[in-house]
Amino acid sequence: MATKNVSSKLPTKSVEKSVIKAATKNVAKKAAEIRNKVKAKQQGGKNTLSSNRLKLLVTIVGRRKAEYYIDFIQSFDVNMQCVVMARGTANESTLELLGLSDSEKVVILSVVQENRIPDLLSALGDKFNSIKDGKGVAWTVPLTSVIGTLIYGFLSNNRETVKETK
Repeated sequence: MATKNVSSKLPTKSVEKSVIKAATKNVAKKAAEIRNKVKAKQQGGKNTLSSNRLKLLVTIVGRRKAEYYIDFIQSFDVNMQCVVMARGTANESTLELLGLSDSEKVVILSVVQENRIPDLLSALGDKFNSIKDGKGVAWTVPLTSVIGTLIYGFLSNNRETVKETK
């Protein structure tokens, strides 16, 4: 039986360099494609979030008008509100002097889209001035961050980001 001389063809250094160069070029090309896809989604894709910021609206009103104001605020696309019972800090003589007899209050905490705030505060001001025993005070506090896109989608009333489970 005759044996053949089999020579192994190991890549030379120049071949290794060209393979590494081609692989690096392919990786860079794929990374660029992924970046472009992400940018396209952010600019108009279906699963993107609006860049609208959220604010916490704090409203203090009398307890007897609380339900009215909760419903009124909710009409401005507010998905989450929290109501806390409170008591005014003025003493009885000051309340009588101002013509206020009831110190039972509620604090309504509402998460509102920033672009809805001017209209909401203006409408609340009109209600405070026009409703009998409907006086109150309202202000906003900016929310700087929210954990999770689904939570943000819920709080900003963005139904596209909130996935419904069956």
